[in-house]
Amino acid sequence: MRRIPLLAALILFSVAPSFAKDRHSGNDRASFGSDITVAEGETAGDIACAFCSVHLHGDVTGDVAVAFGSVTVDPGHSIAGDAAILEGDLNLGEGSTVNGDLAILAGSDRLGEGSAVHGSRAVIPQPLGTLVLFSPLLFLAGLIWLIVYIVRRSSYRFPVYPQGQGIQAPPPPPH
Repeated sequence: MRRIPLLAALILFSVAPSFAKDRHSGNDRASFGSDITVAEGETAGDIACAFCSVHLHGDVTGDVAVAFGSVTVDPGHSIAGDAAILEGDLNLGEGSTVNGDLAILAGSDRLGEGSAVHGSRAVIPQPLGTLVLFSPLLFLAGLIWLIVYIVRRSSYRFPVYPQGQGIQAPPPPPH
């Protein structure tokens, strides 16, 4: 009796992805370490890139996400979705647009004449952005140091000196 609801749930979850609608043309691109270039007259869907740069000579109908790289948009072209850049820059040519939101951590945005970001824009520049990026690692390193310090302090027996810190007092002067 328990198998029927389990079987129904299994069928529902296996068939559900076929009903999902893709909002893009399926021309998505992803790369790790090598640059992505959208040619003139070409249209791309979502773009994801790590340790590389994105050069847009055409349009993007989805979002752009770049980690440790930059995004360059030629004049007159657009990004229809959001743009998120970590440790990199956004260079918009003249008349280029980002129709969604823009988020840049540890980087900058260089907007050309007549270019625009239609959504909200959050840019945290280089020194502060790097600190924000690595602050969880700094906190974790401090926590590990504190634990090691407490364990070493509790397991080490300090010697007891008769005169305090191991320095013998000079003998008293004769009278």
